[in-house]
Amino acid sequence: MMPGIDWLLAHVPDDSGIIHPLIALALALLLHLAAAGFARFIAPRLHPRTHVMGPAFTQRLRAMLRYALSALLIGVAAAFWPHNSVGHLILGIGLGLSVALLAAYALRTLAIPRWAALPLALLLFLSIVSGTSGGLAPVGAMLDTVGISLGKRRVTLLGLLSIAATCVALFALVRLANRLIGRSIDHTDGFDPTQKLLAQKLAAIAVIVAAFFIGVDLLGIDLTAFAVFSGALGLAVGFGLQKTFGNLIAGIILLMDRSIKPGDVIVVGDSFGWVNKIGVRAVSVITRDGKEHLIPNENLMTQEVENWSYSDRNVRVRIPVGVGYDCDLTLAQSLMRQAALDCQRVLREPEPNVWLIGFGDSRVDHEILVWISDPEGGVSNVKSDVLNRLWHLFRDNGITIPYPQRVIHTAPVQPTAPDLSATP
Repeated sequence: MMPGIDWLLAHVPDDSGIIHPLIALALALLLHLAAAGFARFIAPRLHPRTHVMGPAFTQRLRAMLRYALSALLIGVAAAFWPHNSVGHLILGIGLGLSVALLAAYALRTLAIPRWAALPLALLLFLSIVSGTSGGLAPVGAMLDTVGISLGKRRVTLLGLLSIAATCVALFALVRLANRLIGRSIDHTDGFDPTQKLLAQKLAAIAVIVAAFFIGVDLLGIDLTAFAVFSGALGLAVGFGLQKTFGNLIAGIILLMDRSIKPGDVIVVGDSFGWVNKIGVRAVSVITRDGKEHLIPNENLMTQEVENWSYSDRNVRVRIPVGVGYDCDLTLAQSLMRQAALDCQRVLREPEPNVWLIGFGDSRVDHEILVWISDPEGGVSNVKSDVLNRLWHLFRDNGITIPYPQRVIHTAPVQPTAPDLSATP
């Protein structure tokens, strides 16, 4: 025990039963203010190094530093304070509050729901206060006496609290591990976006499996107790969850063979758009209307899919145009090519081309062939732009677009002799 604190407490005048707790309270407040000052000084300097943890972590960094430093300083003071005293209990309460608030901020940073974060913080507070006022054994024994018997097993309040705390803690660790691994993979230069996404999915599955076995070991659950239900569980998975597991495996295969990648422009049935995300169950496809179609991964494996950007992002667009028979075809075709070149999204290489594809009933049919390299920006708007420009060019140069024409021949009606036998 530190001699300085003993000497200070021994020379404090008046009633030590009142003064000592007040000194402990003042010391706890002073250490908390010192921690707040240090956090205010250190947090801005750590922001550039913690941006990889996400905006939520950066926003709560100062508060977590404040309570972490406060817990450290108050914990040191409580270790040197005389035990079994009111002042030691006050320091223990301050330490418990700092640790509980630190846990609450950390769990909220990991997107843990408030209803799960607050009970765990309260449990930490009670555990620390109990430890400073006589140990956890009496509290644990009291909680262990509250319970019910279910067959040969007894379910106690202590066991339920332990299970809840372990589940929340493991869930938070899984979130933290996935976030750290995901950020690390994102900043890896050796992977392309598809390989990064696949690595993140596999790492997330591995972390969840590891957390499950760690939780089983911490809670002391005997897996042999579930042997009776293994057959029924396997049957349920085989029949009821076959689609779920089929979509999971299909998603992993899509990421491995890279036939569909985030950013690709695909057509699946009536859905046309670009791939936004490849999830565990479905692929998110955003259309030009802003609608997000969730297509099961298994459908992309079994159905025909048009991938406009699989090996090359260049896409050819066909624009049909008809002109009158009395027009100068050479001039009309030149104007069509000029309208295509004036469009900003049309590529210059390969250059636009104009084909004469047939002689219709009332017009000469042509087709303008242009190439674009950004199909996710839409195709119909390119056609609209080219046709608008062509309309003005045709009007300025006297090229007509004829209306549909039909020739109707009428036969003369022969007069017939009147029927004189009819009754007037």
